[in-house]
Amino acid sequence: DFELQCDGNRSGHLQNGEQELDAPVNEDVIRLIAAHLAEIGDKLDKDVQPRDVNDLVQRFLNENFSREEIMQHMSRVVRELAHAIPSDMEQEKFMLVLTMVLTKKVLNTVPSLIQRVISTTENFMNQQFHDYLVEMVSA
Repeated sequence: DFELQCDGNRSGHLQNGEQELDAPVNEDVIRLIAAHLAEIGDKLDKDVQPRDVNDLVQRFLNENFSREEIMQHMSRVVRELAHAIPSDMEQEKFMLVLTMVLTKKVLNTVPSLIQRVISTTENFMNQQFHDYLVEMVSA
């Protein structure tokens, strides 16, 4: 399995020091998808309110919240922000980009949380958008 990174690069699993290639992947397609998602993210950036970001930051900072509780809150925030989905955009794509925008804003606010935020976001995206990401890359 390859994971689509926010910058359009692929993450692979290493076996014996070499990257495993399960299936051929068209790098140009992945770059186009990433560029399109980044463009959408830039447009959505202004829609994410500071209070949403600050609330997420507080949950990440509070070690009493489990990863699952943070992911549930992130899901709630994404669903609430998703009310503004443009009619020409798939819901999954919009929500995926919102997740990435929220993650970026949290990390810009408190960079020291990078490990916890990235790990939690990766798990969240794998739970919520795995099939959609696989479909986008294989299309």
